[in-house]
Amino acid sequence: MSYDMLIKDGHVVLPDGVKKLDIGIQNGTIVDLGESLPDHADQVIDAEGKTVFPGMIDVHVHFDEPGREKWEGFETGSSMLAAGGCTTFFDMPLNGIPSTVNKKAFEDKVKIGESESHIDFALWGGLVPTNINDLEDLAESGAIGFKAFLSPSGNPEFESVDDLSLLTGMRKIASLGGILALHSESAPMVTFLQAEKEACGLTGFDDYAESRPPLAEVEAVSRALIFAELTGCRLHFVHISTIEAVDLIQNAKKKGMDVTLETCPHYLLYSHDDFRRLGVVGKCAPPLREEPERYGLVDKLLHDQIDIVSSDHSPCEWKDKEKDNLFEAWGGISGGQFSLLSVIEIALNHRLPLSKVADWTAKHPAERFGLSPQKGEIRKGSDADFAIIDLTKPMTVTADKLYQKNKFSLYEGHTFPSSVSMTINRGNIVYSEEKGINSAVKGHWLSSISKKAAEKATH
Repeated sequence: MSYDMLIKDGHVVLPDGVKKLDIGIQNGTIVDLGESLPDHADQVIDAEGKTVFPGMIDVHVHFDEPGREKWEGFETGSSMLAAGGCTTFFDMPLNGIPSTVNKKAFEDKVKIGESESHIDFALWGGLVPTNINDLEDLAESGAIGFKAFLSPSGNPEFESVDDLSLLTGMRKIASLGGILALHSESAPMVTFLQAEKEACGLTGFDDYAESRPPLAEVEAVSRALIFAELTGCRLHFVHISTIEAVDLIQNAKKKGMDVTLETCPHYLLYSHDDFRRLGVVGKCAPPLREEPERYGLVDKLLHDQIDIVSSDHSPCEWKDKEKDNLFEAWGGISGGQFSLLSVIEIALNHRLPLSKVADWTAKHPAERFGLSPQKGEIRKGSDADFAIIDLTKPMTVTADKLYQKNKFSLYEGHTFPSSVSMTINRGNIVYSEEKGINSAVKGHWLSSISKKAAEKATH
């Protein structure tokens, strides 16, 4: 057999372990896995000594286009993700102008993504108090799911939901067979505590963290689970940062509820002490937690209590970060390029099987959001999406290595024990360590799976 591409002698990460195999690719699909496949290929990739992971699926990024292209756009954002071994991403609905809360805004964003993205992508639709009647159109247009905030989003164009609109939205999303992603912090708690701090002129690192305590996350998660039990809505909790919230969600699973959770690399690698040390680049919501909480969250991941690791890449211009009043600084971490490397670091440090990394970054996201078996694993018939990693070559993050639009990141100065050698999306080399981004490669919009889910639920 002749292949379009042949990846030779790589240590391939499979669900049941790592095996030294060749991978034969035709028309962007894996057609062969085996030892010593014949070298009949248009392109041969020598992966000797390298580890081949399934391409990461980052279910949580903010690319801010249209309207805030100065923060991040699909071209720079997808380049950044590709440089980090990511081959598929889901863009969140809130930071574009307009936000993605109706059919027209959704379709306009699809066109931008199809024109500019270098890797595959899907789009979240938004749930806000005023768009309940738009949810069905968004589902039919191909939204991978819906996103809502239980506390102020920081963006006046994307209003958080109150209890009534949350219940109403959950009922509607359940009827559509959809899934709701939630930023879960208690609005009354965080607004009350911030007002108290600012009234006393307390606006530093400790004050910001104390205004968004673990209890605010726990309360919001608990309430959302109760509402989901009432409405039958499937839930996905984003950027969970506390041990107690993980336990609440796991207990809901044991009761039979259809719920998953993600955390982010910055909650696993950094603590509140790092926030104080590194400054405003570490501001996010929820905030970086105290060291015992961080350590406990890592332990939850190691014991399979966390389903997915995603970046929550939330960029801005430096002028939006550089504020003396921490409450006024934009609350987001710019770090989408380093999610896979972060999870690999955790796995190596704790001597975990590399298949666990693939589970958290590819297999579980694909299964949860209906992309499996097309994506998420290295197997015959799946898309040829790979991150080829050199586990023996450390990489120190410097500003000149950042592919994001605004060249600052919490991860600057951090040394990862491994590095990305190459990223392949549907059999096309989109990034290589030697040549950087191949701008000729274009990603695909993943619309059909989410459309089919909505159609199935309404018939």
